[in-house]
Amino acid sequence: MRKAVIDLGTNTFHLFIVDTSNDQLKTVYREKIAVKLGQNGISKGRIAADAQKRALHALNCFKDIIDQFEVESVKGVATSAMRSAKNGRELVQQIKDQTGIEIEIINGDREAELIFEGVRAGIPMSEEKYLTVDIGGGSVEFVIGNNTDIFWKRSFEIGAQRLLDKFHRKDPMPADSVQEMFDWLKPELKELITAINQFNPTRLIGCSGTFDTLAKIYREAHQIETDLQKTFFQLPVKAYRDTHRELLIKDREARLAIPGMVSMRVDMIVVASILISFVLEHLEVKELTCCRYALKEGLLFSDEHKPISELSTES
Repeated sequence: MRKAVIDLGTNTFHLFIVDTSNDQLKTVYREKIAVKLGQNGISKGRIAADAQKRALHALNCFKDIIDQFEVESVKGVATSAMRSAKNGRELVQQIKDQTGIEIEIINGDREAELIFEGVRAGIPMSEEKYLTVDIGGGSVEFVIGNNTDIFWKRSFEIGAQRLLDKFHRKDPMPADSVQEMFDWLKPELKELITAINQFNPTRLIGCSGTFDTLAKIYREAHQIETDLQKTFFQLPVKAYRDTHRELLIKDREARLAIPGMVSMRVDMIVVASILISFVLEHLEVKELTCCRYALKEGLLFSDEHKPISELSTES
């Protein structure tokens, strides 16, 4: 059976098509479009008119691809931007009217669970406890778990687009704005700090675009070839801190010139990196495990309970 999942994130829309056969999920096609659904509206509780147009255009493109690949089952979910916007359900209805695709707006707890399902499918976990972080444009999901259990999970509406609007008012971001954001995060993430102290995770896993970009910058700097068969990459914390300092002192144009920088991440990566730096203040780890799997893989894995094979990719 050929299935598609669609992840309508605050910054990026993802389409993932797989075949299910012989108890495996094989990747057929992947696509992502930088829709920037939260731009010029997320801090006001609305999806702006231009963002709505981009969203509908992206879903119409996805519909053409889904038809081309003769997909039999489609599952779509929307996250922070859609669930917090006053006109989110209106846009979901427009998508259904134009494309026939039904989108479910999921709550933060469900989003966190699905992300961790995806991470567990991509990383061979043990009994030790892992803190997983997914930095989206609208929300950030934290999960503490291991190979069998989830001990704690929480979604915070403090995604990179919201942090960008609130703190990154000048470029490069001034030191006092960085400190202001750090000070603001302390009460906002009090529950996270309490959970870290209670469960003592020993590993940190990061998924989504920020961590993908940080890993890519490191590989470019050290001339490490990307292995598309691997679902995760170990980034030394020291290397992350070197990149973080570089991000703080450069403006947008200079950040774009960093080898490995992904253009759609160049605006949000500064505040996202500050958030990572804040989390590392409360964890003793030597590596960041950057995982390619997250929500969309979790959607499939939660249905199938089978590992995802990347060996047959046609994109």
